[in-house]
Amino acid sequence: MTQVRPVWVARKLRWRWVRAWTLSALCAVLAGCASPAGRVYAMAAAAGFQALSLEGGGFRLAAFYKPAAVPNPVLHVYLEGDGTPWESRWRIAQDPTPRHPLMLRLMALDPAPALYLGRPCYHGHAQDAGCSPALWTDRRYGPEVVEALAAGLRGFVRARGFRRLRLFGHSGGGALAVLLAPRLPGTLALVTVAGNLDSAAWTAYHGYSPLAGSLNPADLAPVVAEYHYLGADDPVIPPQVFAPIARNRSPGNWVILPKMGHGCCWEAEWGLILKRLEPGPALPHHE
Repeated sequence: MTQVRPVWVARKLRWRWVRAWTLSALCAVLAGCASPAGRVYAMAAAAGFQALSLEGGGFRLAAFYKPAAVPNPVLHVYLEGDGTPWESRWRIAQDPTPRHPLMLRLMALDPAPALYLGRPCYHGHAQDAGCSPALWTDRRYGPEVVEALAAGLRGFVRARGFRRLRLFGHSGGGALAVLLAPRLPGTLALVTVAGNLDSAAWTAYHGYSPLAGSLNPADLAPVVAEYHYLGADDPVIPPQVFAPIARNRSPGNWVILPKMGHGCCWEAEWGLILKRLEPGPALPHHE
C-alpha cells in the first residue's frame, strides 16, 4: 500500500516552519537553554504555547497547551516518541527528553485546541521522586507510565471542560496512544505516525532486549477508530514489519507515505492527515 499524493504542495509551509524552529533552537542555545528540556521549552514558547505542570500518578508531567481561536469541545493530545533513553548501546541517558520533538512541531500546525503531554521523568523531571532510568528504558510503556499520563490528562480535561479527545502519537508515543485509549472513555480516535504498534516485534527486529515491565500495544484490541501512517523510508519503524500490524488493527485506515522517514517531513502531510478526521466527504485512500 502506498500513498501517491505529492508532498510539494506544502513545501513552502514546511520550510517556513523548519526555519522558524531552527532559529528558535539557536536562540535557546544563545540564551543559555542548552539542555534538552530547555530547548523544548524555548521551542514551545516560540510557538506561543502555554507551559503547564500537571500531576499524574504522583509524577509531575510537563505539558504545553495551545487553545483554539474558535471554541471546540474536542481536545487533540500529542504524545512524543521515546526521546533519548540511551546515549549509547551501553550507557543510559541521564535525561531522556526528546532532542527533536516532532509532535511539538506538528501541534503548531493544528488549528484545534491541543495539548502536548510529556511523560513522567521527561522535560527536566528525571531527578524527581519516583523517577529512575527504568521508566525511560525497560518500563517506558509500563503501567505506571500509562496511568500517570491518563491521570494527568483526566485532570486537565475536567479543569478545562473538554468532552472528547483525539490522541496523536509518534513512534513510542503511538504505543502510548493505543495503551491510553481504553483508559480515556471520551476518546474519539487515535492517530499514529511511525507508531510502535508492537513493541515485541520492534525489539526483535532491531535485536534489542525485550522491554521487560512494559505493556505491549499489540496485546490490546482497538477500542476507538485508529489511523496509522508509516514512512516508506523509515528504518526505525520499517513498513515491511509494521504494515501488516497496522492493517490488522485498522484495515481501511493505514497508509504508507513515500519519501517519509522516521522524523522527517511529516509536516508536509499533517494538514491532510487532520482533515481525514473531520466529518464530510471521504478523502482518497491509496492502497
